[in-house]
Amino acid sequence: MGHTLVEKILGRKLNREVRPGDMLTLPVDWCMVDDIMAPFAIEKFYEMGFTKLYDPDKVVFIYDHFLPTTRVEDVRQIKEADAFAKEQGIRHIHRTDGICHQLMVEKGYIKPGDIAFGTDSHTVTYGAMGAFSTGIGYTEMAAILGTGETWVKVPASIKVVIDGTLPENVTSKDVILKIIGDLSACGATYESMEFTGSAMEEMSIASRMTMANMVVEAGAKCGLFYPDEKTASYCGIETKEMLEALQPDEDATYEKELHYKAMDFVPVVACPSLVDQIKPVNEVKGTKVDQVFLGSCTNGRLEDLQMAAQILKGKKIAPYLKFIVTPASQKIYREALKDDTLEILSDAGAIITTPGCGLCCGRGGGILSDGEVVLATNNRNFLGRMGSSQSQIYLASPKTAAATALAGVITEP
Repeated sequence: MGHTLVEKILGRKLNREVRPGDMLTLPVDWCMVDDIMAPFAIEKFYEMGFTKLYDPDKVVFIYDHFLPTTRVEDVRQIKEADAFAKEQGIRHIHRTDGICHQLMVEKGYIKPGDIAFGTDSHTVTYGAMGAFSTGIGYTEMAAILGTGETWVKVPASIKVVIDGTLPENVTSKDVILKIIGDLSACGATYESMEFTGSAMEEMSIASRMTMANMVVEAGAKCGLFYPDEKTASYCGIETKEMLEALQPDEDATYEKELHYKAMDFVPVVACPSLVDQIKPVNEVKGTKVDQVFLGSCTNGRLEDLQMAAQILKGKKIAPYLKFIVTPASQKIYREALKDDTLEILSDAGAIITTPGCGLCCGRGGGILSDGEVVLATNNRNFLGRMGSSQSQIYLASPKTAAATALAGVITEP
C-alpha cells in the first residue's frame, strides 16, 4: 500500500515507513517564534529546567504582530525576546522585515521535506513548499527549544484535485474559500490536505502559499503542495532526487477525495462571522462597506498588490472609503515600489502601511469601530478579529477587494 505526501515527508525524516495514527517523535528543522508568544515560550523554557537552546541556528524570532507597537505593554514582548536572543546566541531575528510566514519562505529557511513548527496557527503556509509545518502553543515550543524534537500523530489525508484553467476573475483565494465552504470549518480536523491537478501545477508559489495558509480554517494539521520545478527554483535547490521522493504514490490511501473543474469556480466571499459561510460575490453584491483591506500573510504578496493595481490604475476609490494596503514584507514593499504598483494604489487613494500583521490581528493599522463593514483579504472574520465585535468582516480575493474599493459596495471583479 502506497503513501501520501505527508507520510512520505514524515517517514523520510525518520527513515522508516509511517502510517496515519502512528505516534512519532520528530527532529525539528525550524522553530519560528513570533513576538506575541516569545515571552511565554521563554518563561516556560526556564520553568522546564532548560538553560540552553538545542540549536540556536534553527530558531527564528520574528516581530510582526506588535510592530509598530500600539500599546505601551507591547514593548515588553520585544525587550524580553531580544534579551533571550542575545543570551542564547540566536542569529535569525527579524524586527521590521515583515510577516513571519512570508519571511520563513522568502528568506530561504524552509525547503521541501522540512519539519517546521511555529507559535502561530498559520505556520501551515510552508506546506506550499512541500514542507510539514504547523502551529503549536508556547508550551510545546518551549519543549522543542530545549530538546530539538516533538511528538506528532501522523495525520490522515484529504486529496484535493483541481484540473483545468481558472477563469480570469478567479484567484487561489476564491478556490480555497470555496473548498473550506464545502468541507466546513471542522471538515479537515487534524488531517493533511494535499493539493494536486493541472490548475494547482499552474499556480505560482505565491498563490500556493495563499491556499496552504488557509487550510487551518478547515481544521487541517497541514496543507501540502507537491514540490516541483517552481518550488526548486524558488528555494534555489537542484536536487531532482529529493523532489521525486516527495511525491505521493499512485496507490496511496486517502480519507476523502475532492474533485473540481477549475472553470466552475467563481469569485466568492466568506460572510460574517465564520470562515466557512461562503457565498458567490454576486449574491452579496451591493453590500456597502466602510473599509477595504489588502494584505496579511494570506494575500499581501506582490502578485496580490499587482492584481489590485491593474484594476485601480488611473481610477479613484469610492468617496468616504478607507482602503488600507499592507505588503507582507519589506522585500515585497520595495518590489512594489520599483514597478510602480504602490504608486498606482496610492494615487487611487490607498493608505500604504508598514509591512506586518497590523489590521489582520486587530492591533493597529485601521481597526474597525462599531457598525463598520470591511471587505478584507486576510484569513479570519471572527467577531472582534479586526477591532470592534460589532463590526462585520467579509473575506475575499485581492481582485474582489480592488473592485469593491472602487465601487464602495461589494462588487465582482
